[in-house]
Amino acid sequence: MTPQPSRSRGLALAVLCAMQLMIILDGSVVTVALPTMQRELGFSPAGLAWVMNTYLIAFAGLLLLAGRLGDLLGQTRVFVVGLATFTAASLACGVSGSAGLLLAGRFVQGFGGALASAVILGMIVRLYPEPAGQAKAMGGYSFVSAGGASIGLIVGGSITQLASWHWAFLINVPIGLVALLFSKRLLPAGDSSSTGLGRGADYLGAALVTVGLSLGIYAIVRTAEPTAGRVETLGAAAVALALLVGFVVRQARAARPLLALRIFRSRLVSAANLVVMLLVAAGFGFQFLTALYLQRVLGFDSLSTGLAFLPAPVLIGAVSLLLSARLTARFGGRTVLVAGLVAVAAGLALLGRAPVQGSYAVDVMPLLALLGAGMGLAIPAAIMLAMSDTDPADAGLASGLNNTAQQVGAAIGIATLATLAAARTGASAAGATPTAAALRDGYSLGFLAAAGLVLVAITVSFALPAARRNTPAPSPEPTPCPA
Repeated sequence: MTPQPSRSRGLALAVLCAMQLMIILDGSVVTVALPTMQRELGFSPAGLAWVMNTYLIAFAGLLLLAGRLGDLLGQTRVFVVGLATFTAASLACGVSGSAGLLLAGRFVQGFGGALASAVILGMIVRLYPEPAGQAKAMGGYSFVSAGGASIGLIVGGSITQLASWHWAFLINVPIGLVALLFSKRLLPAGDSSSTGLGRGADYLGAALVTVGLSLGIYAIVRTAEPTAGRVETLGAAAVALALLVGFVVRQARAARPLLALRIFRSRLVSAANLVVMLLVAAGFGFQFLTALYLQRVLGFDSLSTGLAFLPAPVLIGAVSLLLSARLTARFGGRTVLVAGLVAVAAGLALLGRAPVQGSYAVDVMPLLALLGAGMGLAIPAAIMLAMSDTDPADAGLASGLNNTAQQVGAAIGIATLATLAAARTGASAAGATPTAAALRDGYSLGFLAAAGLVLVAITVSFALPAARRNTPAPSPEPTPCPA
């Protein structure tokens, strides 16, 4: 990529950030609209998780392949294809009139998001090779990631209440079209480092991990469905396990694997990525359940729900951007990580006691603030630790693994916690418990299970080596806010 004038580079960065904004907006806007989608399209309580998981499975399963395609075909070309695919799929989701069409569109959205997201950070690094410019560009990218979650919650509540849930997807279309228009002018047309498809990509590996994850999530969700057959569920789980084992075997033998298994030789990389996966599972599951709790138990409308969430993403953004790096440099990554995880676990456990006739100001808002501060500390520290013990030649591999851990964690977390909540609600309702109380029982169990995931993450974090103090903390890769 040849050097560009400062103004052109700034505009090119804006195009890349616009794609990231769409990805972040999509997650937070759709979360607020979930109850309306359930009523209009007839999703079951557990099946509603597929609105999120169909996207996340495609994203997670194809992310490693997308990064490889960026190396083979050129990052700009892959980015533009991903942007166009995501925009077209958003339009398809927005005009869909059935659950099946919506889920199909969400899968294609995940494919487009994976293509674009896998190469954004690499393109930023190449646009800004000098350290000072790169730090500023990453700061802008981080701000979009953090701020987009806050904006999305308000926008999602507003458009769902004033228009319809369809606009939760249609809002991406004008942003995508403008970004496509400017990408043709501002991003380099070619990439001298690309080698073409002749060197190959592990398509079989991508298929194994994507189908394996899909069947695994399907098996989890089906356990809460009253019509689910045990043989069918166990069969799906067995096939999923076989496919995922096949993926591991494939990666061990393939000449150019999607995920080189040598990276797991580092205890630090392995443990830190496991912590990331557990934390994101709890975070995205919490977001999913809280949106339902606010609307179906406390009676909030869509706009009020979006506004109610704000303490969490605002504090995630503020703490991660302003405090996390300084505290990590002073006290070490593991110390900051554990402190953040303890705050998150405490917030989730207290949410598990949220009452039916609760007060948002007393029973919810302080806990969202505690969760936001804890995640703002824990997420950057965990990602920094995951990236800190890798050879420079494996930086791309480590980044891809970390992104995949986040997306897999989100999919598993939503599926598992939604399933537990739905099963508990069904059991309570069968015992003649009032509807609101039955729903609260389910969400409470989900929150407590999320706290349990974070407690496991705390235990795993003690396997991480203590970092040296008073050393600069490397800038972690920005991550979407799970709130």
